[in-house]
Amino acid sequence: MIRLDPATARSSAPPSVPAWAITSAGAPSDGDAAFRAGAALGALDTLARAQPAWAGAWRQRLALRCAAASMRLAGRAEDAAALRDAWHLRPPGADPGPAGAVFGAWRQLARQPPAATPGRLGKILDQLGLHWDGDALADLCTQIEKLAVSQRSAPFDAAAIAAEVVAMRPDAELFGWWLADLVLAQRLGWPQPLPLLMAQVFGPSFRTEAGGGRRIRPGDKNFERAVCIALVAAAADACRLAAELSRRAEKLLAVAPKLRAKGAGDVIFLLLSEDAVSGSLTTKNLSRFASRRLFERLQQLEAVRELSGRPTFRLFGL
Repeated sequence: MIRLDPATARSSAPPSVPAWAITSAGAPSDGDAAFRAGAALGALDTLARAQPAWAGAWRQRLALRCAAASMRLAGRAEDAAALRDAWHLRPPGADPGPAGAVFGAWRQLARQPPAATPGRLGKILDQLGLHWDGDALADLCTQIEKLAVSQRSAPFDAAAIAAEVVAMRPDAELFGWWLADLVLAQRLGWPQPLPLLMAQVFGPSFRTEAGGGRRIRPGDKNFERAVCIALVAAAADACRLAAELSRRAEKLLAVAPKLRAKGAGDVIFLLLSEDAVSGSLTTKNLSRFASRRLFERLQQLEAVRELSGRPTFRLFGL
């Protein structure tokens, strides 16, 4: 039988972004957009610093959303389901392919502290299919260090690094968005970044009012205001996702004492830490057959969702 700390099993309801910050009639002024972004990030700040049992799944679900939007930016066809398959169904240590590697870059962003070194950024660029000169990377890290002690608002610094990257390399916009979330986390003092902005790139926040709704790219006119507006939408989406996962995690933890399978604790930990878990997972305490039986039991208890929609090679998650 699995025994869990009751303090871990329940947590207070996640905060939400104030409705007045989300609702906007017409295009807000620069000052109003920045004010609303501050309110939205203030609500999200509590979640970004907290470590509820389901925080890992939350961060990785945000990473998946940004990775799916990255595919569109890169001109690729993979959606969230294809990215899940590429990552979670590959053999241990196997290459996830180009799309899976991009997903891996966003997963790493959500897992590690918001530090920027030439070595780390070089590896991220490889995952994104980009290659930069070492001196250029060193200069970029110096720029990020300067932004870390900036006196401007955090959204403006996130916008600045994205614009800087695109000015240096117009083909590296995806990298600019990855760094924007890292710089935002640095400036706000978050322990790990939250993948936020990339998921908004093709949304209304980055559309011009004139010219047929052309997409506003880093460095364009009104880009800083667009970043502020996008952060309101991103924070609201992240808070809604947190509330949803919090409810599902509470149900999973509530049924945990009913699970007697050896290795069930490992599966619950993974479900709380990952976007998805393979239904044929094997561990030192869990065979493939036992794993399948365990997930069937969790489905009967309505404690997990089947995410792949397939009878075989199934994936489960909160």
